[in-house]
Amino acid sequence: MRSTGASSTRRVGSPAARADIDELYQSTADLPEKKSPAAQNLTWSRRQGIPQTSGARRIIPVNAPRHVVIIGAGITGAFAAHHLLKAGVRVTVLEAREKGAGSSSRSAACLRQQFSTPATVQAMVYSVAAYRRFAEEFRCSDGQGDVLVQNGYLFLYDRPDASDSPEHHSQRWKQAQSTVAMQQAHGLRDVELLSPEAIEDRFPHIRSDDLVGATFCPSDGFLRADMVYQEGFRRVVEMGGVLRQNEAVTGGVFDSNGRLQAVETSAGDRIEADIFINATNAWAPRVSESLGGSTLPISPIKRYLYFIERGPSITGDQLLSWPMTITSSRAYCRPENAEQLLAGWAHAAEAEPGFDWDDQDHIEPGFFHRSGLDNYGYQLWLQLAEALSIVGEFAGLAATTSGFYAVTPDHNPLIGFDPLQPTLLQVAGFSGHGAMMGPFSGAAAAAMALAGETLDQLDIEGTSIDLRHLIVGRQFNAGEGLVI
Repeated sequence: MRSTGASSTRRVGSPAARADIDELYQSTADLPEKKSPAAQNLTWSRRQGIPQTSGARRIIPVNAPRHVVIIGAGITGAFAAHHLLKAGVRVTVLEAREKGAGSSSRSAACLRQQFSTPATVQAMVYSVAAYRRFAEEFRCSDGQGDVLVQNGYLFLYDRPDASDSPEHHSQRWKQAQSTVAMQQAHGLRDVELLSPEAIEDRFPHIRSDDLVGATFCPSDGFLRADMVYQEGFRRVVEMGGVLRQNEAVTGGVFDSNGRLQAVETSAGDRIEADIFINATNAWAPRVSESLGGSTLPISPIKRYLYFIERGPSITGDQLLSWPMTITSSRAYCRPENAEQLLAGWAHAAEAEPGFDWDDQDHIEPGFFHRSGLDNYGYQLWLQLAEALSIVGEFAGLAATTSGFYAVTPDHNPLIGFDPLQPTLLQVAGFSGHGAMMGPFSGAAAAAMALAGETLDQLDIEGTSIDLRHLIVGRQFNAGEGLVI
């Protein structure tokens, strides 16, 4: 068995490590101001994407990780690796199949800042900005880094008096109005409330007669997810990162105190490191347990996407201009290309903790688009046609795809060191929001890896973001309210 990496185990999260983090950047003049333990965090610059203070030169502290292993070559793993490499850390990424082979390649790849959790709004404002500069940050060739399409996100709300549950719909609209005010207060400046008249004026393809209003954010949109992980890992390798594909983690190697010091792989290798980041999302619970970590409260839930051919009812340019639209029933759609509408609609489903790779693409009976007029895709098509009448004139369902959401009880991800295993950093459970949150979750994971401890707060591009609702082992007292 071959062994690569460090020859000894380093203690993370110690008082010495905390002190070294304070000295991560030293200038030839004065040291950065010391922070109290409660407020200690790392500030990330837009220019470099690494912790920085004014007039500072970068040095790596004695107790900072020299080598980090990232398990999972999806979008989150790409961003985390990129940040760590910029900070001078050696990075190895292990992927059981090919990069993007899990949730990243099966995502609806939508991108929004409209959330009900204030810290998530702030995190997503950062993520949208990061995707805007993706081509520059990852040094992409012309046309290869245009990963963001900003058509906007439109949430529709039914008129209470036009529905079967007037009180319910009245409450939802009141909540939407207060949520927009909160979002604006937390940095999402361009989100707005729309009247039925404004909806009809801006989006003539939407029926507004049964609507009380909508919320709209024009800087939301969707991603070209395949470009994100392909270009992301191209740059990671260019920077000196090691990407090992088709090499699954099969177990851990522990010191006499039970601390994880290496992982074993399906290639027969033992890879030692200072910190191990579990970025496998729906696979995260089984990876965590194999490495001595906690039983993660993540449920793999099957979700389906459908593709509807537009036909001659509208032009390709018209379709491409549509925003991501979420109906009152939470059925949603967005343009996939000039010929197809991508659509989805969450359904009641049991968790599948024992799923395997092939199960990602297994279409259950009743969900395949060619399995009769009562199939789920056809019902979704009818549901969308109630809100977007012209969709009812489209040519038909063309394809069905599927994958797994990694769902937590509160629909917020788990980001932080494992309570049982101090060298294992969990970054998973995104509940359908993993691709959109990739820049922020990668930055938060890298900051925690450099600090050697879970952070309560992260200062990033001038904004202090509370991370306590993401801590591994937290109580699930409140949840994200805008889930589709």
